[in-house]
Amino acid sequence: MLAPELRHQVAAIAKSAGAAILPFFDQQPLDIRQKADGSPVTIADLTAHQVIVEGLQQLQPVLPILSEEAADIPFSVRRHWRRYWLVDPLDGTKEFSRASAQFTVNIALIEDGAPRLGVVYVPVTDRLYCGEVGVGAWCNERPIQARPTRGEQDVVLGSRSHASAKLDDWLQQLPQDYELQAVGSSLKFCLIAEGKADIYPRFSPTCEWDTAAGQAVAEAAGARVLTTDGRPLRYNQHDSLINDHFIVDIDD
Repeated sequence: MLAPELRHQVAAIAKSAGAAILPFFDQQPLDIRQKADGSPVTIADLTAHQVIVEGLQQLQPVLPILSEEAADIPFSVRRHWRRYWLVDPLDGTKEFSRASAQFTVNIALIEDGAPRLGVVYVPVTDRLYCGEVGVGAWCNERPIQARPTRGEQDVVLGSRSHASAKLDDWLQQLPQDYELQAVGSSLKFCLIAEGKADIYPRFSPTCEWDTAAGQAVAEAAGARVLTTDGRPLRYNQHDSLINDHFIVDIDD
């Protein structure tokens, strides 16, 4: 078990980053640039990154930080990290740039390749999700738990920005009726964690910072996150920071 105050300290950093983002949300449209990998970035992403990095460095000065906005750390260095912070300062930049409230601030603590602690903050709605694997999960300090069993109709979550033919094919194989909801950012993990959905299948690319905090919240709430061939979704295992395809669901 981690120090009890650590969750609250990381949550405070996430909320500070969210407060720094909101003024830009109200100033739409923002100038959007394309990074080398083709993904979008705005001044809001960079501002949140700075707030988080400064906060985490003050909290634990010797712990490495891998952020989407500073990800050019070679695997020859990263492979020696047992514990580190994995950060997406603004998850859902596309939603943010479209004035959708479904963007989040994600901070995860990784230990031995697995998320141990995750904080996901939704600035517009002021919803704060926290999860410590093996301890519990909370939304605004209220304990949350994934559904213990699936009902007669599955609530399936899909990405707002990344539809795929493979998802359509997968849905046709479900053994029962389903309702498909389009949700942005790592909110999908959190909705499963608080029992509002059953399954989140992901068959389009994600990076490690997109998923780590949400995975910690979902697993802490009793859900499971497995690759499509049944392995736990792991982190910092190779040079690429792109995840394998995965499915988040409840183990009933």
